[in-house]
Amino acid sequence: MSDHISGPRALANPIADITDVYAFPSPERPGSLVLVLNTLPMAKPSDLFSEGLLYRFRLRPLHRPSPNDAGWGFVPREEEIVVECVFDAPDVAPGNADEQPSRQQQGTCRGPSGQSISFRVNDPHGGSGPGMRVFAGTRWDPFIMDARAALATIATRKLAFTDPGSIFLDGKNVLSIVVEIDASFVAGGDLVGVVAETLTRGTFNVRIERVGRPEVKNMMLAPKEFDPVNRDLEIRDLYNMDDAFHLGDSYLGAYRARLDANLAFWDSLDGKMDWPIDTNGRHPLTDLMLADYLIVDVTKPYLEHGSFLEIELAARRGEVHQTCGGRTLNDDVMDTIFTQLVNAGRGPTIRDGVDSATQQATGNFPYLATPNPNPPVPPEHH
Repeated sequence: MSDHISGPRALANPIADITDVYAFPSPERPGSLVLVLNTLPMAKPSDLFSEGLLYRFRLRPLHRPSPNDAGWGFVPREEEIVVECVFDAPDVAPGNADEQPSRQQQGTCRGPSGQSISFRVNDPHGGSGPGMRVFAGTRWDPFIMDARAALATIATRKLAFTDPGSIFLDGKNVLSIVVEIDASFVAGGDLVGVVAETLTRGTFNVRIERVGRPEVKNMMLAPKEFDPVNRDLEIRDLYNMDDAFHLGDSYLGAYRARLDANLAFWDSLDGKMDWPIDTNGRHPLTDLMLADYLIVDVTKPYLEHGSFLEIELAARRGEVHQTCGGRTLNDDVMDTIFTQLVNAGRGPTIRDGVDSATQQATGNFPYLATPNPNPPVPPEHH
């Protein structure tokens, strides 16, 4: 589920719904950083991007942490690197007598130094320019998780994972934007925070969604029943409107209350407390989750598995991190998340029974697997 259908607005406007965000050093071009933004859950092969949306990556260099700081010390600096993609209205190309007319779409991506790159949607070669290349089109959804078992865990208040598990609607597609930029664009140090957003396009941009780490909204903010302060509040649309790098004060107390309660629930599932609550009722993970952006070391090499949260957890231990961090396409990050939530990494790995996507990402641009020509039909919402 990651960030699929992560609030009422995402459900009402799935074209603007960010399903996943990834950031990792390029396995193909050392010295480059790959950024991936997936949107539109259950995309059909014929679906195209919205000409009414702005698709944006924001990157901030991070101050190095000192042990036990709020947010575990990863404080974004003021300077920002921005990559933005927009799309034209589709052109309808007339087909032959035996063919249906096809729709074609052009996109434009503006890079960190202001350069613009044009490309055709679903062209596997994408477009390229100085220090940058970009792809946009339909791809196989790479998210790895037994979502039904995770929801059953919340509903029953007991770990409901099985081995094997199953990916909900396996074979579904997403609309994907893949941007690869030269790491030299990320000035000011080795650590960078990455967040992706969808916004309305025009002279006044309204943020629809923003995503950093997976499952912050659906697994950690969505459940209401454990929150003694805001039990009737659907909080995710409010959270989406806030700036990931500068949370406002208006709803911060509500976010904290929800995270403190839900993180304590996850910690309780193995019958012991591995994340002790402080005297103010604060969960030790709350500040980290509110610093909701992927953290990447752009000087480290690509690592297929095991880099997710490694930088953050090393900082928590007061140690120097060893990996690139971020999030790669084939890494089973949900096992990492569930294990940290339930036993802080002090017990057995909490597996959801799904270890890889049916079609794995490749080591070559644009990395994500080609789309499923016959994806499963999503259930109707009533």
